[in-house]
Amino acid sequence: MQPLRVGVVGAGYLGRYHALIYSRMSLVELVGVVDLDLVRAAEVAAEAGCAQFSRIEDLLGRVDAVSIVVPTSDHLVVARPFLERGVHTLLEKPIAASVGEGTEIVRLARQAGVVLQIGHLERFNAGVMALAERISGPRFIEAHRMGPFVQRATDVDVVSDLMIHDIDIILALVDSEISQIAAVGTPVLTDHLDIANARLEFANGTVANVIASRVSDKKIRRIRVFQERCYLSLDFVEQTLDLAYPVADAAAGCPVIARERVDIEPAKPLDRELTAFVDCVRGGGRPLVDGQAGLKALEVALQVKARVQASLPGRN
Repeated sequence: MQPLRVGVVGAGYLGRYHALIYSRMSLVELVGVVDLDLVRAAEVAAEAGCAQFSRIEDLLGRVDAVSIVVPTSDHLVVARPFLERGVHTLLEKPIAASVGEGTEIVRLARQAGVVLQIGHLERFNAGVMALAERISGPRFIEAHRMGPFVQRATDVDVVSDLMIHDIDIILALVDSEISQIAAVGTPVLTDHLDIANARLEFANGTVANVIASRVSDKKIRRIRVFQERCYLSLDFVEQTLDLAYPVADAAAGCPVIARERVDIEPAKPLDRELTAFVDCVRGGGRPLVDGQAGLKALEVALQVKARVQASLPGRN
């Protein structure tokens, strides 16, 4: 089998990890890393054992697949030449800065007949996968994604940076369309939203309450799901999934609550994500998070931000 030729566009914090993971994969040839910062590109290329380039044109014709890890505002302009040349593409989340640009990216991928995977990393979290296997008709979902401020996130708001992860997970868990969105939030340390709360109501009656903050003193990553005869609680940080459900108790004369902790085998989500992408390219499968799923998550995130903006003082 011929090695899959892969490139990485963007040698920043996350792009470096993409390059290093590809460099360790069997039957994958990491062709090169592209970045406008030639010093940074050289550092990552040396570490990953591949070539460095300053222009995306230098990769065209040399790769079968590419990871694009650049600012969201550049997604369409960077992805377009690869998609038009039939290059399978893994595009970091969110899919684009606007629904219009995201729609164009999906159209280009469909027209070229290539794999388009969106980098919603948390879908490859072992705990999320274990949770998804046990979901059946959720009625209420509560998600918290909170933590201290990180300097590298100053150019994006908390909805696009953090909340969109849980929005994507919730959309995958609930088999229904959203009927109503309410949201509040505020900037704290930046000019963008730093904390936000959204309530998503679905046509089937399911309700999700989602909180995201990057100005909290403790790191909390948790999602709770309530469904008929079962409660599930996933702690992303501790990688624990706890279940509670009723069981018959003859002695008590009524059901009692049984509690169970599911053993989750630790796995690195980014390794899983990139492996899944490579497998889809080789086997022609459909990505767990395809372009349409990424577009839907973006649409909801933008609606949440619009509701928050409308709720701020002086905006009405």
